[in-house]
Amino acid sequence: MKAIALEYRINREITTSRCRLIDQDGEQIGIFDTADALRRADDLGYDLVEIAPDAQPPVCRIMDYSKFKYEQSVKEKQARKKQQRIEIKEMKFRPKVDTHDYETKKKHILRFLGAGAKVKVTIMFRGRETSHPEQGLNILMKLAEELKELAVIENQPKLEGRNMTMLIAPLPKQKAAKTDKGEDAHAEDQDA
Repeated sequence: MKAIALEYRINREITTSRCRLIDQDGEQIGIFDTADALRRADDLGYDLVEIAPDAQPPVCRIMDYSKFKYEQSVKEKQARKKQQRIEIKEMKFRPKVDTHDYETKKKHILRFLGAGAKVKVTIMFRGRETSHPEQGLNILMKLAEELKELAVIENQPKLEGRNMTMLIAPLPKQKAAKTDKGEDAHAEDQDA
């Protein structure tokens, strides 16, 4: 909210000698001396706000500045509510991961994807394991194959030093809903 106060100069803060004046209804009145425009705004019980300082001459508007600031803060709050933050979770594997550990970590990845987060899957190599990056690639491709109904690979597996990473993102809601409906219909066909 402080950014709004700094953004506009109001009343006596306006230093230019002349300005283009807009009244409280949004109608352009003309070019006035700033002192006359200030007097006019004061007579109406409003503030004079410089809304376009870079224009020649600067544009000033007669308005209720406190009401304007309040409306701007409400708009910003609404915009923040509609914003979506995408989290990136990370799951780390070793090249010689046991099947039980693999399944457990896969369940965590499914939970993260279900919550709408992206997942960065990392295979960490140590010592001589770096000479066999295909083991890590096999794990990542197996995981991608098993999750293809629920997720899409956003960044293909890439070897960066001693780590191989891949970024998985959840499918958009529309596609995920279609696959769920398709599975339900298929299950009903088998029951009949």
